[in-house]
Amino acid sequence: MFFIPLSDDVCTIVNASEVLKLDPQNFLKNPLFSEIESIEVSGKVLIFQGVLGNFIEKLVKSCYNDVRESDGSPPMSQEPRHLDNCIAQSDCMPSLEGDSEMAKHKINQHITINGVKRWITADTMQEFAEKVIKLSGTAPEPQKHPFYEYAWNWFNVYSKPTVATVTATTYERQLRAYLIPAFHELAVEDIGPDEVQRLFNSMSGAKTTKDKARMVLNQILDAAVEDKLISSNPLKSRRVKITGKASKATPPYTVEQMRYLIQHIGDIQNPVDRAYMALQALHPLRLEEVLGLAPEDIDCDNMTVHIRRAVTHPTRNQPEVKDTKTESSHRTIGLSSLAVPYLQQMESAGAFLFGGDKPLSYTQVRKMCQRIQRDTGFAENITPIRFRTTVLTDLYDQTKDIKLAQAAAGHTTSAMTLKYYVKGRETSSEAVAAVDRLYSA
Repeated sequence: MFFIPLSDDVCTIVNASEVLKLDPQNFLKNPLFSEIESIEVSGKVLIFQGVLGNFIEKLVKSCYNDVRESDGSPPMSQEPRHLDNCIAQSDCMPSLEGDSEMAKHKINQHITINGVKRWITADTMQEFAEKVIKLSGTAPEPQKHPFYEYAWNWFNVYSKPTVATVTATTYERQLRAYLIPAFHELAVEDIGPDEVQRLFNSMSGAKTTKDKARMVLNQILDAAVEDKLISSNPLKSRRVKITGKASKATPPYTVEQMRYLIQHIGDIQNPVDRAYMALQALHPLRLEEVLGLAPEDIDCDNMTVHIRRAVTHPTRNQPEVKDTKTESSHRTIGLSSLAVPYLQQMESAGAFLFGGDKPLSYTQVRKMCQRIQRDTGFAENITPIRFRTTVLTDLYDQTKDIKLAQAAAGHTTSAMTLKYYVKGRETSSEAVAAVDRLYSA
């Protein structure tokens, strides 16, 4: 039997190279090594004692099978000769007599696990390693999921196909501008409250900007919880605080400014510009709703306007026709008598009231507003969103009916109307006067 200076079960490349009388630096490059099955553990290449012994025995048999007599003739005995001139017998790997099942495997090796010697049989080194891991009770480290891969998969599979284009564009912008740069080097499993808080601490701008990023990140981390990658959503930790300056509210035009504009609509040179100003300034419509109007949506006989669709611009100047923002936004409102003469002066043809066969782009709307400002001599910019806020403010101020204002706005709740659109016209002095009148009666 050949003595191999190895540990109980395995040897390193250095041990093996000493046995084979090879330079350790060149052992891995030697063609012999390709015939020896090995396993890599923690970056080290290890060879099992039995496997190396069998290989050496194979080399010895091969050498003595080729031995010739002194005159060059074939050996007298056809049986392979051992070093001590006896029939070769392999002692390097213990075997169990009569164990036919073990004999079927390429690897029959004993290994000590927790002080207990066990025999393991396997066809490949990978199978051997898996059995060792199983017997030792050591589970392989679970594979982690890079955040950027997981986030893009969530966006492309679960978000983009199910939300409006403008919403998907907003989500993608948050991923590219904030989330991917912040967590690019991290796995989903490595993101905790500290990492989340650092993200929002690094962001500047209004709190509404941070809230958009928070909305997207929250959906991604909720998905990770559902996939059991993390036990809880770190964004929902009580320690995480998202602060920032409040966004600037859209101020309504003053009553005096509105009176000036309405009186000077006739000064606008282009008939289409006049019709647009009459509709936008006198009705609580979103710009996307005005751009989505068709000629048949204006019913001058019954003095109504039907809002049935909207036009958004997800990529700024590429219009997209879609349903109204919410089910409540699909509505019919009253048509202002002040607007009727200017609508009748307009020649409309095509699918859209403004733009004809194709709705107007943002660039076209901006240029139209500049023409209106120039023709009317108005001191401030003509801003579509301010007209919606102004009309809703004055509608509520004159009627004190929040439900009426909500219906005109197309909002799902009256809270939305009050919070974002009804600004109030009364001053502090008027508030004091109202209290004085009540208490002095």
